[in-house]
Amino acid sequence: MRDLAAGMRYLGKGQRWVARHGRWWGFGLIPALIALVLYAAVLTVLALWSGDIAAWATPFADDWGSPWQGLLRGVFVALLIAGGLMLSVLTFTAVTLLIGDPFYESLSEKVEESEGYCPPSPDRPLWQEIGIALRDSVHVLLRAAGFGILLFVLGFVPFLGQTVVPAVGFCVSGFFLTVELTSVALQRRDIPVRERLRLLRGRKALAVGFGTPVVLLFLIPFVAVALMPGAVAGATLLVRDLVADEEEPPAPDRDGAAAGHDPAAGAAYGQPGAPYGQPGAPYGQPGAPYAQPGAPGGFGAAPAPYPANQGQPQAPQQYPRPQSGPGSSAARPPAAW
Repeated sequence: MRDLAAGMRYLGKGQRWVARHGRWWGFGLIPALIALVLYAAVLTVLALWSGDIAAWATPFADDWGSPWQGLLRGVFVALLIAGGLMLSVLTFTAVTLLIGDPFYESLSEKVEESEGYCPPSPDRPLWQEIGIALRDSVHVLLRAAGFGILLFVLGFVPFLGQTVVPAVGFCVSGFFLTVELTSVALQRRDIPVRERLRLLRGRKALAVGFGTPVVLLFLIPFVAVALMPGAVAGATLLVRDLVADEEEPPAPDRDGAAAGHDPAAGAAYGQPGAPYGQPGAPYGQPGAPYAQPGAPGGFGAAPAPYPANQGQPQAPQQYPRPQSGPGSSAARPPAAW
């Protein structure tokens, strides 16, 4: 239940984000408006021809009497229109994302930058990005169509087909709609579609809580267009939570080498860490260019001290004063110089 409520909150967060950034909301409306015109035309044709399609699909009921023939074909028309609406919700998002790939990519990047960190996009040309998005959308829609056919058949089961099956159908549609909306941020991280499905299956309640309200709101005319930019923004915020345990923003290098910063820059004068020959080393200590033998630009080695008395006049040798008395050296003749 916590993930279910969290998914609904992400939808609200995305709408609040585009409300605070009105320029990006208008930017994201352009592809949604184009897709709306296309889908309005297709759904109108489906509604006008639904009775003929029901009669063509149920030829075995041509001989049925009233009210069974009308009841069967009425149920068929209702399921056909409901299936068309459900399929349009899923494909509307995929087609809108294909039309507006550059628009929504820029919007998603802006959302991530406002949150503090945006992973770099793969270095691929635009046509290749659109091709990958188209292939992934077909993969998701084929899976969704398989569930849709199963639910369509179960819709003929009495009571369950009118109560449980529609509720399950909305949840399934919500899950796959979340897969489509999160594809913008997950494709930028170069995560393949099978891995995206695995990630969202691991948080089914989160995906259903986000996508099911979008499905219900998209059924209201013109609401899909107004909510599409906020849905992309909310899906981007959801992706950041989904990959939070597997993705860490690059931490700045402590010694500043990654930014080209000299680790010794700013070291106090005479403190360890100043490179040799730089002003940070104290004069006369290891690392100062001067006072080092052979250092470039230095004065070379200091001269050796002079030997004692070298280069100075010698003082005459002093002898002790003669002593008087017997046995003294006074009777000796003075030594010659």
